[in-house]
Amino acid sequence: MFGTAAAWASAGYTDTLTRSHTVIAIDPLGMGGSDAPRDPAAYTLRRRAECVAAVLDDAGVRRAAFWGYSLGALTGYAVLRHVPERCARLVAGSYDPVDGFRSGLDHALRTLGLPADTDAFGLLRQGAYGDPEQAAVIDAGDEEAFRANFAAFSRERDLDGVLTAAGVPLLLYCGTADPWHEPMREAAGRAGAGFFSVPGADHHGGWIGSADVLPHVLPFLSG
Repeated sequence: MFGTAAAWASAGYTDTLTRSHTVIAIDPLGMGGSDAPRDPAAYTLRRRAECVAAVLDDAGVRRAAFWGYSLGALTGYAVLRHVPERCARLVAGSYDPVDGFRSGLDHALRTLGLPADTDAFGLLRQGAYGDPEQAAVIDAGDEEAFRANFAAFSRERDLDGVLTAAGVPLLLYCGTADPWHEPMREAAGRAGAGFFSVPGADHHGGWIGSADVLPHVLPFLSG
């Protein structure tokens, strides 16, 4: 949830991608230098997609490949649903398009032995704070805006049909130790999309392991 444009550079993606592609890295709504509204209604899927389209308009780009991880993948699904004409192909890492955040939360609660009424945002924030880069984003951000963002995206689900009807090349991936691995793999199969696993990686590991991810994604982007 707390990823920004700078995180793609520090994780090793941007330098490699810019050798063969033009890269437009976005601070998502609510993060970094982007606006941080405090109303959950500002974080609908349509609004997320419109923000991406506005950035493309500003850059003078009609269509682009979209690559998102976790909440960024959900934004990619939103782009396919609401502004599909702007998306040339989609790379989506680690976000269950069927049950959404809920399936990951249920797994975490079971694993940690926590009650169902645990503050889910607080749990997510605590986990992210263990990463210094995400901790810096949290410290610099607006807690109320973060909670509004979470309240909106944590309710989203049933986006499987968006993938099956996409009409553009799709590539999905997930770490094998991530609870969303099987839902992602199955969704890719239903959509006729490409899929690859990141061996041994949990949710965070599937993000920081750019050396394991880029060899799969680069040929797809160039295809």
